[in-house]
Amino acid sequence: VLFIKFQKKGRRSVIYVTGDMHGDESRLYDSQWRKLKSGDVLIVCGDFGYLWNGGKNEKSVIEYLGSRKFTVCFVDGTHENFGKIERCHETIWKGGHVHRISGNLFHLMRGQIFNIDGISIFTFGGGESDDREVRSAEEHGIWFKEELPTPDQLAVGAHNLDAAGLKVDYIITHEPPLLVKSSMLLRRGLPERVNKLNGYFEELAKSVEFNHWYFGSLHENRLVTSKFTCLFDKIIPLGSKEQP
Repeated sequence: VLFIKFQKKGRRSVIYVTGDMHGDESRLYDSQWRKLKSGDVLIVCGDFGYLWNGGKNEKSVIEYLGSRKFTVCFVDGTHENFGKIERCHETIWKGGHVHRISGNLFHLMRGQIFNIDGISIFTFGGGESDDREVRSAEEHGIWFKEELPTPDQLAVGAHNLDAAGLKVDYIITHEPPLLVKSSMLLRRGLPERVNKLNGYFEELAKSVEFNHWYFGSLHENRLVTSKFTCLFDKIIPLGSKEQP
């Protein structure tokens, strides 16, 4: 599989992918960001986290990201302020539904297929928090029921994939398919904790033809199999053979 690049204004641009960011500002100063040039696209595999409390510093970060000459996109994870995301303007970008957060900063909605210069990418955020019980308690934090996919969202994803002939180039999600998650947790010696979205993805993995699948929920930079990559703090070109 070759690096995915497309032509723009005489320069070959790149689609990159990375893992959960959790609103960590230090990630924005990582040297890896220097590789992002005008026309490039960076897709975050959930838990973006920079849209949370609406504070002055947060607004500054959002404005900064939206004003870049490259585009930053994210699928939602489980640690998001879904209320703030849903209040952003919904529009169409590259053939799929998005929330425009600011300028060149977008939230990629669930079950959508985006065509970025001939490259088809299916996206589906959400999951189920391991710390749901703690975050549901008012004194500890905030939990949003919207982290869990609705039947309508699952149906939209299935419909869009059917319309595409059950074939896309890449799949980007927050959670992985059931068997991938189970094997990673087993390797860590942790109890299996899967949810209905993992099961849904397991069915997609069996029925959809795709080149590679990227996800971020398990916070590890690892090529799990030849078809699945877990990402955390590495930024890699979509479709590259390099180990994360």
